[in-house]
Amino acid sequence: MAWRSIRSLFTFSNVRNTFQLSRIRKVELGAPAHTIKSHGAALAMNHKNDWLILLFLAMVEVTLIIAHPFHRFVGKDMMEDLKYPMKDNTVPVWSVPVYAVLLPIAVFLLVYIRRGDVYDLHHSTLGLLFSVLVTAVITDAIKDAVGRPRPDFFYRCFPDGKDFYDQLGNVICHGKASDIKEGHKSFPSGHTSAAFAGLGFLSFYLSGKIQAFDRRGHVAKLCIVFLPLLVASLIGVSRVNDYWHHWQDVFAGGLLGLFVAAFCYRQFFPNPYDDNGWGPYAYFKAMEEARCSTNTSNNMTTPDVQDQGIQVVNQPGRQNGGAVGNLSSAQDAMESGSLL
Repeated sequence: MAWRSIRSLFTFSNVRNTFQLSRIRKVELGAPAHTIKSHGAALAMNHKNDWLILLFLAMVEVTLIIAHPFHRFVGKDMMEDLKYPMKDNTVPVWSVPVYAVLLPIAVFLLVYIRRGDVYDLHHSTLGLLFSVLVTAVITDAIKDAVGRPRPDFFYRCFPDGKDFYDQLGNVICHGKASDIKEGHKSFPSGHTSAAFAGLGFLSFYLSGKIQAFDRRGHVAKLCIVFLPLLVASLIGVSRVNDYWHHWQDVFAGGLLGLFVAAFCYRQFFPNPYDDNGWGPYAYFKAMEEARCSTNTSNNMTTPDVQDQGIQVVNQPGRQNGGAVGNLSSAQDAMESGSLL
């Protein structure tokens, strides 16, 4: 008997019901329901204005890069901190979009493959791009407005080491025009601000996904959260070591990038320490709307089901009633002796 009970658990119908239950739970969680194919186009159209604003920010950023910065007064007595040698970038310029944009998007795609939630993929990508572009616009606007000389400004201005000054004591540069232009863009650090804007956003994203602040004390989760911030910090340190920036430039750039990243992240996601910090606002809104529509449809079909149930229950009653009547007549006949 015990063997038959165990074997009945593994019948085809039970296995099929188990998979159906699993599929229903996944649908309730929204994992397969919100994919790029089913909701991607509608979601992008719903946020078309946001994507247009991103395009506008990109054009503003290109304009700020082309614009000439403010050439502030640089006297001979100020050259003591500006005579560092010119060096190549340890972290090249072309790598900025790689570590600030492509690397986080790769993580977003991995999460999408795992969960299949297009809301998470779309909003994380949109928030990341806003974080990086807003930071870039603010950074380059300040660069052009401040015009602070870089630590290697002397050799940008005087490549041969022979310095010249006008009557007011300001420099008369005879170096390469592009080097001189770039030499007035020290504050704040663009590499550092972009690193903290992109990798800082990724750090917030990971802290929500792995629920690093679930009050269970798993320090290993914090290591994952701090890793992008460590990479961003090392990029900032490289800017000082290459004599492209003063330490104040790097510090300000890091604060700016992390500040903007936090704002952009909170635009689409709850706080990482919230119970729902693992998903975007749009996901929970879509699930709430799905539950409301399901409840509405259930309420509409409930009276029909109840009527059918009453009919089904009443039918056996009538049949039983007829059987009881026949039994009573048979008993009466037996008493009267007619059946004999």
